[in-house]
Order: sequence, then structure tokens, then C-alpha cells
Amino acid sequence: MTANSSTSLKRPAIIINPAKPVEIDVKALAAKHCSENGWGEPIWLETTKEDPGVGQTKEALKQGADVVIAAGGDGTVRCVAEVLAGGDVPMGLLPFGTGNLLARNLGMDVTDFDSAMAGALAGTERKIDVVRARRNSPDKEQVFLVMAGVGYDATIMADTNEDLKDKVGWLAYVDAGIRNLPGKPVKATIAIDGKDVVHRGVRSVMVGNCGKVQGGLEIFPDAKMDDGLLDVAVLAPRGKLGWFSVIAGMIGKGRGKDTSVEYYQGKSVEITLEHNDDYQLDGDHEGDGKHVLMTLDPGALTIRM
Repeated sequence: MTANSSTSLKRPAIIINPAKPVEIDVKALAAKHCSENGWGEPIWLETTKEDPGVGQTKEALKQGADVVIAAGGDGTVRCVAEVLAGGDVPMGLLPFGTGNLLARNLGMDVTDFDSAMAGALAGTERKIDVVRARRNSPDKEQVFLVMAGVGYDATIMADTNEDLKDKVGWLAYVDAGIRNLPGKPVKATIAIDGKDVVHRGVRSVMVGNCGKVQGGLEIFPDAKMDDGLLDVAVLAPRGKLGWFSVIAGMIGKGRGKDTSVEYYQGKSVEITLEHNDDYQLDGDHEGDGKHVLMTLDPGALTIRM
């Protein structure tokens, strides 16, 4: 990595989401750790509603950043990762979001900003898998690191009350989940590694790179973010008590004969729906669609923590 032309010191770039209120002086925190670890002055770039992190990360690389630190929630992290995946520059995390799902799955203490900043500059590096999700309407490829989904889980993300989320955090998702329990299934065809495994009505298809979601709930008990595999959960409750079967199936990790919950693993997942349904990536509602192909990019992203 070439050093910045005006100094021999390495420089971090901090991509910060100004919409995420934090009770610490982030600039003072960064200055302290840069000084203690022999780093130069940080490159500060703020995200906007129009560009939640992709353009800022490209600018950070252009300016010669030696590490890019995502200071925000999972949406900021995902946008930074989209640019860094496949490259040599590592990503650091300052978890300022509601869910902070990647940070939690990495085992970070999401309340200890001091350790997070120190880790981003002088911690150890590990490579994790990245998932590339391509929709054909609109024709768009994005990445995700934790979990994506179509159907019920994405509807929850779309219908979460933002004011409530600011007040009670992840419990706001529970409120949205309860309100959206009633609903109709959509006919889906799901292919794993090119082979059709599901062709029936479902409420939700979730694809995971990590195991844990909001509230510490483990959706994918066997998921590891560096195992070269995608984990897929198909939810298809039937009748008035169908969701109880879903919960039982998740607790039993889908090992029973009930088809309310089915688990699969593979390197690619193609989901085709009969009609458009909600779509989410790492907890961010991304509109709707009826076709998406998700493929794994093993070890494509370096995390420093």
C-alpha cells in the first residue's frame, strides 16, 4: 500500500453516517487512537441519503486510505464492503447502528467504541465471505454480509416504525413482525447450486452468511461467515397455528418432518417468485422484486478488528 504523498504515516478513512446519533466525540476518539498507534490524520467522509457509502469509499481509496472504517449501521457497512470486496484494503467497524449485525456476529462488543477504534487500526485481520445479489428488475448487483430475504422478513424491515426504532432499538422489529403475521404466501421456485429444491407457496426465503439477527436470535445455527457456504431458510406456515410450527422448526433446526421450515446450504441461490414481494439486504428494505440470484464470493473481504 502506498503511503499518502504528504506524509509517511498510514491514513485511515472514516465513512460516517451523520444520521446515526452517538454520545461520543468520534473525531477525538479517532485522533487519540491514530496518535497512539502511529497513524496519520483520518480522511473524513460523510454518507448522504442519496449515496449511503459507495461513493465515499471509492473516494477514500482514491485518497490512498490504508483502512476504511465504516462508522454507522449495517447499511453503511454493506456499502463500504461493496467497494472493498475483492481488494486488499481492510475494513474496520465503528458500530453506531440499531442492529450492528455484522459486528455482533464477529463477536464485537458494540458498546465499546474505544476497542473498536483500536482494533480497526491495530487489530488482527480475518477474511470473510461476501454474497453478491443480482436482481434483474431493476438490473442491479449489490452485496450483503449478514442476511438477505424476500417476503415476510423484508416486509418487517419495510414496515418498522423509525421513531419506535430510535426509542426501543431492535424491539421495533418485533412490533412490525406481529403486525405483519397475517398474509398470503407467494409461489416460489428456489434453486440451490442450479438444482430446484422448492416449488410451492412460501411466506419468506432468507439467505444467510452469518447466523444471528436482531435480538440475538439465531436463524442459521450452522452458518459461518468464512465457510464458503450460503445458508437458506424457507418459511411456509400453514393454517392458524402455522407460525408455531415455524418457531418449533427453527428451534429444532429444521430436523423434523414438518415443512413449515426447511434449511438448505449451497454456493448459489436463485429465487423466482410468481409476483413481486418485499426484498431486504442486511436489514435494509431495498424495494421489491420477483427474481434474485445470490452467489458467494469466498474470503473476498478483509476485516480488521
